[in-house]
Amino acid sequence: MLLVLVSIIAIFFALSMPAQAHEVRPALLEISETAPGQFDVLWKQPVTDGKRLRLTPILPDSCTIADERTNRFAGNTIIERWTMTCPPSAIDTGRIAIEGLERSLTDVFVRIKRLDGEQRSQVLRPDARVWQLAQQDSGLSSIFSYLVIGAEHMLLGFDHLLFVLGLALLVARRQIIAVITSFTIAHSITLALTVFDVLSLRAAPVELLIAASIVLLAVENILKRRGHETLASRRPWLIAFVIGLVHGLGFAGALSDIGLPTGEEAQALLLFNIGLELGQIAFVALVLLLFALLTKLGAKIHDGAQMVAIYGIGAMGCFWCFDRLIG
Repeated sequence: MLLVLVSIIAIFFALSMPAQAHEVRPALLEISETAPGQFDVLWKQPVTDGKRLRLTPILPDSCTIADERTNRFAGNTIIERWTMTCPPSAIDTGRIAIEGLERSLTDVFVRIKRLDGEQRSQVLRPDARVWQLAQQDSGLSSIFSYLVIGAEHMLLGFDHLLFVLGLALLVARRQIIAVITSFTIAHSITLALTVFDVLSLRAAPVELLIAASIVLLAVENILKRRGHETLASRRPWLIAFVIGLVHGLGFAGALSDIGLPTGEEAQALLLFNIGLELGQIAFVALVLLLFALLTKLGAKIHDGAQMVAIYGIGAMGCFWCFDRLIG
């Protein structure tokens, strides 16, 4: 009866969470100068739960649209393009804002490319959605923004976090560092291969495989607690590595949306990956702290809490599997 109650609670919690658990991806606004006073505008924004976010770029007032907008869907992203004309000083002294950003969890990566090769970029967030172009750049707003985006992508990617939690529940405390390191190495490999167009896979099967990996890990945890010996319990680092390869394809979604800065591709990728790991380390540290607190409360409470977590992970993974399969 306890397990039934736990499962019902876990399923209810799963239904209350976003169906596309790692769809908190950044948007991109790229303004490229093609001739003096002439600019091509690229606007890419993610689709969340099958719905378009109500985000609208607000460009300098003195700029006027010179060509019709073209729209198209690419996976879980809407891409719009248009051209505009601006006075010489508009892109240097005006302002760029994103209307509706305060009602979302999305960041917007804004990049300006000039004819002489100069590039400026800024990340706009729900609490800082205006870029005053006349202000001096901080020096950290460009390439180092990839570190912040990486950390946010991990901490807001609930399916990735649930998999890491499942790994922590599966192995002994002394094994956690080795297993998480194996997961890190694996997703770093496929992330790099995808970003540099060596490997390509559609988003839909990747999302389904990630959800299935969460269910697999929940089943492995249950079998282990029932005394069964499985490959995951004998060699958890191997399972973490193999499934980490799939999760790396999911992490690549954020970078594919905003791209990498010309001439700094390797540095930006490294910073994005470091951001992912910082977010992962923070989450693992929190999990270990909770485990330590539960241990002090007694074995019965500790074991019961872990079973609740395992069945919760399994229920959420199942829900995401069916949702992504149908979608």
